[in-house]
Amino acid sequence: MTERAVLVEEVGKVFDGGVTALENVSLTIGAGEFVSLIGPSGCGKSTLLRIIADLEQPTSGAVSVFGLTARRARVEQKYGIAFQQAGLLDWRTVQSNVALPLELHKVPKRERADRVRELLDLVGLTDFAENFPTQLSGGMQQRVAIARALARTPGLLLMDEPFGALDEMTREKMQNDLLRIAEESSAAVVFVTHSIPEAVYLSDRVVVMSSRPGRVVDTLSIDSIDSFDADGDPRESAGFFAAITSVRDALHVSTIPSADVR
Repeated sequence: MTERAVLVEEVGKVFDGGVTALENVSLTIGAGEFVSLIGPSGCGKSTLLRIIADLEQPTSGAVSVFGLTARRARVEQKYGIAFQQAGLLDWRTVQSNVALPLELHKVPKRERADRVRELLDLVGLTDFAENFPTQLSGGMQQRVAIARALARTPGLLLMDEPFGALDEMTREKMQNDLLRIAEESSAAVVFVTHSIPEAVYLSDRVVVMSSRPGRVVDTLSIDSIDSFDADGDPRESAGFFAAITSVRDALHVSTIPSADVR
C-alpha cells in the first residue's frame, strides 16, 4: 500500500449512559484497497464507519483520511457514503439525484451534465436517467446511490450494509457491479457487512471485530478472486470456501455478542 486512505489510531467510543461501543481500534487502509468490517451484531462496525465519516466523534484516539482529519475530509468531500437504504429523493429523477452533490458545490451545468452521464454509464443506468426512484428496483436504487456517492470523484467509498435489504440474486449482481465500479473508479472501499461470503468475495482484506466493546480480533488477507480455482463462478471454488472458513474461525475467537450497540 503506497498511499494511506484511512488511518484509525487507538479509537474508542463510549456513548451517553456509559455503553462502550469501541475499544482501542487501530486500522490502516491503503488507497484503492477494498476492506470489509465484519463481526457480531452490536460490535460497533457501523459506529467505526461513522467515526471515519465524521458522523460520530470518537471518545479517544484519532482518525485521518488521506492525511486530513476526519472533519476536514468530510468538508472537502474526500469520501462518498452509501447506506443500507438508498436515501434517494423521490421527486428528483435518477440523473437529478446523482447530480445533487455537484449542484451543492456549484459545479457548472455543462460539467455537471457530463459527470452525471459518466456516472450513469459506470453503474449501467444510462437508459434510466429520466426515471424516478419509485420506478426502479431496489438494486437499481442502490446503484443510483453509489453513483451519487462517487459524484465528486472521492478516493474513498464508505458503505454500511448497502445490499442487506436485497434478495440473494440481486445482491450477487450488485456485488459484481461494485467490484467493477471500485476497480474503474480506483476508490478505496470500507464495507460493513454481516455476510462472511460477501466479505470474502469483495475484499482484499477482512477485518474481524469482537463483540462489544468492539476490538479488532484479526485481519485476514484474501487472495485475488482470480486465484479462486473455478471455471465458472469463483464463489463455487474450493479456494473461496477455504477463505470463508478462515474468516469464520477468526469470528469464533470473539465472545458471544451482547445487545446491539448501533
